[in-house]
Amino acid sequence: MAAILAFAGSNSSTSINFRLVKLTVSLVQDHEVQVIDMAKCPFPMFSEDEEKQKGYSNSLVELRDDIQKSEGLILSVNEHNGNPSAYFKNVLDWLSRLDRNFLENTKILLMSTSGGKRGAKGSLSVIENMLPRFGGEVVTTFSLPSFYETFSDEGILDADLKMAHEAALQTFLDSLK
Repeated sequence: MAAILAFAGSNSSTSINFRLVKLTVSLVQDHEVQVIDMAKCPFPMFSEDEEKQKGYSNSLVELRDDIQKSEGLILSVNEHNGNPSAYFKNVLDWLSRLDRNFLENTKILLMSTSGGKRGAKGSLSVIENMLPRFGGEVVTTFSLPSFYETFSDEGILDADLKMAHEAALQTFLDSLK
């Protein structure tokens, strides 16, 4: 049984990426999963001045500790104008200042979704290339396009996308063994 941490790279209280995360973790069995709602985790905008004056917040240290206690990470990233949200980039900036290798030995299922047909693939690609710099291993990725047409409270509606999602999750879980 592996310890898995799950969250979305969005601080929106109505995050569709967090909904995708919650669906994904509902399919996980035989593992300990901790889910974090990032809408409840405010972080100031990173600056060296802020870091020198106030140091690192308790919530940042706790997030880093939760990541480091986990063997796996289920993460779904949102997209703003083809890139990761400023919020999530800010979280990564803070975490990397606290500990450059905050993802060391962490296997990652990286996902994304959006209301558009590309499913936030721009953000997914940027983050997929960024996370290994911090010691993480992106095991597999999954992008869900057209969220409002392909997702409901019951799960992913499109059979091919549902199968691809389940396959990505299984590949990730198999990597934790």
